[in-house]
Amino acid sequence: MSTVQLPARPSRLSLAVRDSSTMLRRNLLHARRYPSLTLNLLLTPIMLLLLFVYIFGDTMSAGIGGGADRSAYIAYLVPGLLLMTIGSTTIGTAVSVSNDMTEGIIARFRTMAIHRGSVLIGHVIGSVLQAIISVVLVGAVGVAIGFRSTDATVLEWLAAFGLLTLFALALTWIAVGMGLVSPNAEAASNNAMPLIFLPLISSAFVPVDAMPGWFQPIAEYQPFTPAIETLRGLLLGTEIGNNGWIAVVWCLGLAVLGYRWSTSKFNHDPK
Repeated sequence: MSTVQLPARPSRLSLAVRDSSTMLRRNLLHARRYPSLTLNLLLTPIMLLLLFVYIFGDTMSAGIGGGADRSAYIAYLVPGLLLMTIGSTTIGTAVSVSNDMTEGIIARFRTMAIHRGSVLIGHVIGSVLQAIISVVLVGAVGVAIGFRSTDATVLEWLAAFGLLTLFALALTWIAVGMGLVSPNAEAASNNAMPLIFLPLISSAFVPVDAMPGWFQPIAEYQPFTPAIETLRGLLLGTEIGNNGWIAVVWCLGLAVLGYRWSTSKFNHDPK
């Protein structure tokens, strides 16, 4: 008498990978069909880059000790704008997550036999990919107007890419949490505004030492400034000092905080 061999049941890990991949494709397709939000957020750092280079470039270059030559200010400005681009694009993540929560699709996913965490993982991976693509586009604009990094080694370029990816991951988890606690898309966009505002009060545009004394601690003790100074050091050969490990600690801390906040809210949200 022959016995019927039942197919092996997929492991929990394989199910999580499969469902997360499906959610990633869903989010990428959604971004492709509705690109206006991503494009609008991407235009902010590009417009700031062009504005500060061509309108204020000579004056700002003289102010940071580069003489009346805007090329020195382009080199100073681009690393900060790359990180600002990440902050801008992750606002779209908060809006997208909020839309999913308020339009009922999350409630539908919860009734399906899918890995629970795959919904958030799909949002996070999709957002990180979009952030890196946006960084590449802004970097291409920077190169087109004169940014050069001729002294950086291959290892330093890889470290710079790793820092940008880790920073994008950290801010994305924070943005996911903001989207989950927001009652609608407008509130999600407003809640995520610090991700654009913080770079404006960092060392992205002027050195911390050139700021008023009372304002310097505000600019120095926040996540963007050490990440910007680390990226400048990797791409331009400037002094990194303690900024490298401080930037990594900020990224890891924000990623863990955002992950725990997001998963806790997602698992307990009654909607």
